[in-house]
Amino acid sequence: MGKKPRKVLQGIVNHCYQRTVDGRLIFYTVSDYLLYYTISCVTSAKYQIRILKLVIMPDHIHLAVIEEKKGDMYKYIKACHSRFAREHNRLCHTRGQLFEHSFGSACKYYDKYVRVTMLYLDNNPVERQLAEKAEDYRWNFLAYGASDHPFSDPILLRLASGHLRRAMKQVTLLHEQGRFLPYPMLQRLFRSLPNDTERRQLVDFIIVTYSFIEHQTAIGYFGSYEAELIAAHAGAGREHDLNEVFNGKSDAHYQVMMRVLKKEGRYKRDIHEIFALSVTERQSLFQLLRRKTSAPDKQIAAFLRL
Repeated sequence: MGKKPRKVLQGIVNHCYQRTVDGRLIFYTVSDYLLYYTISCVTSAKYQIRILKLVIMPDHIHLAVIEEKKGDMYKYIKACHSRFAREHNRLCHTRGQLFEHSFGSACKYYDKYVRVTMLYLDNNPVERQLAEKAEDYRWNFLAYGASDHPFSDPILLRLASGHLRRAMKQVTLLHEQGRFLPYPMLQRLFRSLPNDTERRQLVDFIIVTYSFIEHQTAIGYFGSYEAELIAAHAGAGREHDLNEVFNGKSDAHYQVMMRVLKKEGRYKRDIHEIFALSVTERQSLFQLLRRKTSAPDKQIAAFLRL
């Protein structure tokens, strides 16, 4: 990808792609993904852009987007990523940008190319071995085109804990006020819940409450949700016009590394604690992960931000 931002054309679908600086990881926990998602929702409301697909991967972002007003895509990306960087750096006691300055883009002039793009985005987590099927990955949001609780049991208020009901009220209030969900609130809400069942329910509730992705417009290119899944399962979507770089054979290594560090007691409550460590201390963790996992060195370095 060149240093200059690529052209984004108005009124048609554009495939936009944003890498992180040096390929480092920035999405580790549910709170990371939800922070970015709710910031994206709030920010997109300020600009005349329509998001048909959003895929959040551990070290990059994909979008299928229609820009209605020239320049608004750049403004959206800049505002969204600047806000996310400020929140993330505050939590990790770090500084500096997280994403590269420019983003890649490719214009899709015909419906056939739009479908190929969408299938590529759907299947990116499958290619990276984060899910067996496209709809199994929460953060491509594909499953939310057919259900408002694809990864959890439906919420029955009469059976929900008081903690969950209060969390839902807080989420609804902030959304109505046009505010994103900051790290402290997300962490507090999830820690207050009594079990994983309600944590999964709250994740689905937040995603649906803040929903800004035009699922039905995207599905319309295939005729139905079922038809899109059939196409995705067939292995379609081999578009590489943005020259995506893939370091290592599997992004599943990242979850393995998190489990190893937790088991070894290298952080107490949150994986972000490791970024308060010195470079020397993180180099020690590098050697530990090298011994305890089969992850390639590049992925270990990206995980530890070395």
